[in-house]
Amino acid sequence: MCDDLTESDNVQFLENLAITNPTMNRRRFAVLGAGAATMATVPGCLAKVADQTPGMAVSGRAVTINTPDGVTDAWFVTPASGRHPAVIMWPDIAGLRDAYKTMAARLAGAGYAVLVVNHYYRGARAPVLDSLVAWRTPAGQAKLKPLIQGITPAGTMRDATAYAVWLDHQAEVDMTRRIGTCGFCMGGPYTVRTAAAVPGRIGAAASFHGAGLVDAAAGADSPHILLAKTRAAFLFAIAQNDDASAPDDKTTLKQAAAAAGRPAEIEVYPAQHGWCTIDAPIYDEAQAERAYARMIALFKANL
Repeated sequence: MCDDLTESDNVQFLENLAITNPTMNRRRFAVLGAGAATMATVPGCLAKVADQTPGMAVSGRAVTINTPDGVTDAWFVTPASGRHPAVIMWPDIAGLRDAYKTMAARLAGAGYAVLVVNHYYRGARAPVLDSLVAWRTPAGQAKLKPLIQGITPAGTMRDATAYAVWLDHQAEVDMTRRIGTCGFCMGGPYTVRTAAAVPGRIGAAASFHGAGLVDAAAGADSPHILLAKTRAAFLFAIAQNDDASAPDDKTTLKQAAAAAGRPAEIEVYPAQHGWCTIDAPIYDEAQAERAYARMIALFKANL
C-alpha cells in the first residue's frame, strides 16, 4: 500500500521529473517539502474534477450504516432523481475526505448511486486526515497506523455485506441492477473482498493502484485466491512502480482470474502509485482519465 518504499519512490520520481522538466505544471506536480519527506497537495484538482462531472444533477448526504462491528459513517451521493445501480467506493490509505466525496460525485453524475465509506470507522470518524499528503507526516502516520491494524479481511467482508444490504434499502438504488465497487490503494483489494462477500449482488469491481492483491501472508484470504468466490467482472489498473516492485503479480492475477472463469482487464499504467486520487501529489490527469473511462465501461457492461 502507501508504504515508505512506495512513497519514497514517488518522491524520487517527482524530483527527477522536476530536473528533466523544470517548467512542469506545479499545480499538477507538488512542490517537495523539506528533505522531500513531505509532499504538498495539488491545488485546483478538486475543482478541476468537479468541473468534469457530467450534466446530471447529484445530491449527497452523510449517512450511518450498522455493521456487525459497529456503525460506519459514510457519504452517499446519487443522481437527483430516479433509481440507479449502486457502487461501493473504498478510499485510499488517508480515508474518506473531500477528495473522495468529489470523486464519488463525479461517478454519481455518470448515473450511479455511490456510497463512499469510512473504512476506519472502528476507531475514528471521518475525516481522519484531510488529504493524502497528511499521511506522510509523523502526526498522520501516528493517527492511521493503529486504525489500519484494526482492519482485517474478515472484517472488510462483513462490512461489505452490510453496505450491500443497506444500499438495497435505499430509494435511489435500482435493485434490479447489480452493485459495483471501486477501490484505491489499500481499498483496491477490498473490491475483491466485496465481490467475494456478496457474490450474488456484486457485478463489477475496479481496483486502482491496489495494494496486496497477491498476498502470500494472507493465505486463502489473498484477493487473487478469493476471485474464485466471486461472480463479478474486474478491472485491475496497476501502477508502474508497483509492477516494478512485484512484476509477477499481474501474471498471478491473470492466471487466477482465468482459473476462476472471471473476466478481468489487467493493465500496468505508465503512472505512479496513487495516480488516480485527485489530491495526491502524483496525480496524473491523463492516465486517471483513461482509468476512469475503463471503470465506466466496466460498470456499463456489468451492472
